[in-house]
This record gives sequence, structure tokens and C-alpha cells, in this order.
Amino acid sequence: MDFRDAPEEAAFREEVKAFLAVEFKGASDGGLEASGPNAERAKEEVSRGGVDRFGAYKGWMKKLAAKGWTAPAWPKEYGGAGMTVMQQFVFNEEMAKARAPRPGGIGIAFGGPTIIAYGTDEQKREHLPGILSGDAVWCQGFSEPGSGSDLASLQTRAEKDGDDYVINGQKIWTSGAQFAQRMILLARTDPNAPKHKGISYFLLDMKSPGVSVRPLVNMANLPGFSEVFFDNVRVPAKDLLGEENRGWYVATTTLDIERSSIGTSIAQQQSVDDLIRFAKEMGNGKGENGNGRAKSVRAELADRCIEAETARLLSYRVITLQNRGMVPNHESSAVKLYAAELSQRVAETGIRITGLYGQLDRGPSDEKDSASNRWALNRGRFMRSYLQTVSATIAGGTSEVQRNIIATRGLGLPRD
Repeated sequence: MDFRDAPEEAAFREEVKAFLAVEFKGASDGGLEASGPNAERAKEEVSRGGVDRFGAYKGWMKKLAAKGWTAPAWPKEYGGAGMTVMQQFVFNEEMAKARAPRPGGIGIAFGGPTIIAYGTDEQKREHLPGILSGDAVWCQGFSEPGSGSDLASLQTRAEKDGDDYVINGQKIWTSGAQFAQRMILLARTDPNAPKHKGISYFLLDMKSPGVSVRPLVNMANLPGFSEVFFDNVRVPAKDLLGEENRGWYVATTTLDIERSSIGTSIAQQQSVDDLIRFAKEMGNGKGENGNGRAKSVRAELADRCIEAETARLLSYRVITLQNRGMVPNHESSAVKLYAAELSQRVAETGIRITGLYGQLDRGPSDEKDSASNRWALNRGRFMRSYLQTVSATIAGGTSEVQRNIIATRGLGLPRD
């Protein structure tokens, strides 16, 4: 691996740093959290009467849009930045270091690129500008209660009726559906065809009659996922993306983005840095039997520091392969597996070191002296992280699946 920037990459890195220094104010910028806001949490706070952090988030996205950085990997002719693999890496790395919200979401990552690849000129004119500006929020209607890993077994039906398709069925684990204006939807249009060949891809208007959304509240008290029901929902034929019955092949289109997970490894380093700072400020380990406690805390934090650095190096390995024109396979699985399990270890360390303080969440009021916020560390980040990371080894491919990929494709071990 070469850790040095090429001259053009070094120049771009300085450009990103300069932009962040001027435009990103962190927690003071209209309420954006310094650790990088969770957009769904921000929207939920607004619905509960809290500070409009989602408005601040949208404002930040518009700043990126003015710079042309909303869609780093999209071609320039469609409003993207057209960044190279290394430029995407540098951009994501510097944004993560600054704890700034990075552009993303279903629209940027999946919807837009798929429309660019398969959409008509009319579909591109209708949908791409809203995705780039951040005015249109998209969600992904793929998974169903009985179709997760085996997605091609999905049962949501779309029947042609004149100039429309009539949709009936259900989707689940739909991130942000309660806030979305559009959905990329897979539905079965030919029940008699082999399961991969009878699926079509739609650009669904979430305001269509017959669409109902039921948020699913997770153990961190956040409605990040939803289940969505379709009851005779009429979708105009113009919102069919690509050819009928070939939606599975449309869905396999993925954005050729930087996939090193550098942002995740930097976030873990920052979490460890925050814990070290807390331990120093609170004199963690002092007092009766404090020497033994202090040694234990130092050893645990040292382990997390080493592991976070290991995650960073694994990320650099992936980006090195991509920069050589190679497609990471088991290497990406190694990054995902290691980062997911590390996030749980960091969260457990956080709760253990912060003690009772770490169990507090920030209340809806943004007043620093309010009783609900006075003792909540980092806006309740440690408590939420502990609860949210429980799913880290399940979401996006379980740890068991990742280990199988590493074993068979990386180590050449037999499947049985």
C-alpha cells in the first residue's frame, strides 16, 4: 500500500479541508451534531417538537450541492462530481475527520445511478435534480417479511391494468420510508416466470393512494425502519424503469463508489478519542483501588485504539485494490466484518467507562442547562451507540455470511 497522496490528490485534499474549515461549523451550525448527524434521528426530533436539525442537515447538503459534491461518483453530465476512486476516498476521509455529514442515502447511492443507467430522458429530467438538491428523499422497497437474503422470492405483485400497474403486497426494513417522497420498488409482474425473470423495477410515488407506512421503532427508540403496505396502488407505466420483467437485472446495477469504509474506521477512532478525553477529564480510575481501575481502563482503551487503527489499514487495503482497477471481494467482507464487530466493542467500552453518564440520552430541548441535557455526554451518543450497534453484525450481511465469504473466496476453503 502507498499511503502517500499523488500531487493531484494532495491538492484535492487541501481543497476539501479548506471548504470544511469555512462552511462546516459542526454543532454550532444550526444544530448539526459534531459527530455527524443521523438524518432519521434529526427528522424524528422535529416531529417531537425539538430543534429543526433536519433543516440544518438539508442546508448542509445544499452547500455540498453548490460545490458539486452531493453525488461524488455520478458523471458530471448528470450533475455529479465525476470523482475518481481516489478522490472519493480523499473526500470521504476528510469529511469523516471533520465529523461532517456525508452525502448519501438511497437516492444518491442507488436510485440516481440506476435511473442514469436505465432511465428515459423524461425520467432523468423528473428525478435527478431533486435527488441532487436533497429536496427528494428516496427509500428502497426490496426486502419483504419472507424475502430478505433470498430477495428474488419476493411476492409483492404488480399487475398491468391499462396505462397503470396495480401494486399489492408489503415491504419491510424500509429505511426512512416515513420521510420519503419516492421509492425504488421491486414487484413481481410475471408470477409464472422463474423467480429472477418475472420482476420489474418501479419508481413509486409514496403519496399514491393505497400506500401506508408503519414505522418500526428500534431498541434505541428510533424509527429508522418502516414496513410499507400496498393496497391496489396504481403506478403509471411511465414509472416503470427499464423493461418489464427484467427488473432484477436493473436492480443489480450498483454505483461504482469508493467502498473502503474509511468513514467507519475514522468514526471508531473518534469514539475512542472521545472516551480517552472523558476518562482524563473525569479522573477515571482515581480513588480507592483506583490504580487497578486506571490500569484496566488504559488497557481497554489501548486495545480499542489498536483495533481502530487496524480497521483503518484494512480500509486502505481495499482502496489500494480499487485504485489498481481490481474489484475487492473477500477484502471488503473482511472490512465489514471487522468494523461491525469493532463498533460493538467500542460501544461496550464506552458504556463501561462512562458508567451512569453513558446511560443518559439528550432530551428534546436544546438548552444546555436543561435537566435532561446537562449530564448527557456527547448528546447521548454513547447510550445510542450501544443500542444501535447490536444490529451491526446482522445488517448489510451477517458476520456468519462475511466469514463464509472470507473462508471460501479468500482462503480457498471448501464450502462443506
